[in-house]
Amino acid sequence: MNSQTHYPEQTVTQTVNRHTLAVIVDNEPGVLARIAGLFSGRGYNIESLTVSETEHEKHISRITIVTTGTANVIEQIKYQLERIVPVHRVDDLTIDGAALERELCLVKVVGKGEHRVEALRLASAFGARTLDATLHSFVFELTGASEEVERFINLMTAVGLKEVARTGIAAMSRGAEGI
Repeated sequence: MNSQTHYPEQTVTQTVNRHTLAVIVDNEPGVLARIAGLFSGRGYNIESLTVSETEHEKHISRITIVTTGTANVIEQIKYQLERIVPVHRVDDLTIDGAALERELCLVKVVGKGEHRVEALRLASAFGARTLDATLHSFVFELTGASEEVERFINLMTAVGLKEVARTGIAAMSRGAEGI
């Protein structure tokens, strides 16, 4: 009997999802480079990266990484991160439940006349603060979910967007539990 078939083999496709990881590390030289090297060396992309010392007395920092991948890739990333010596803990905030995520952006808009009026109206509608104003420009500050920040930036493009600075995502799980 011939075991060959005329039908193509079924391929299993895995869904690629976005994950937010909180990585608690010693605040020492080279830690961020090692973590970035882990991602680049394996071809994984970092969509957002924020780092700051969170416990000054203990010299502990929190690195928030947003990345995408299949379930297997995300598990591999977490496993590899946990193996880096100065890493104390890796938490997948996406798995743990609906995390609170916020991003800060500074947006510079340059324009005159009706464009200035529209820029102020849009900033007000989004709850953005005006940090700087000249006769020809504004700098607005907006804090919110990445989708809201993206919408704000896209709308400001039509009224004279000149420059954007974004912090990346800061995230924390909801509820009484902490990392």
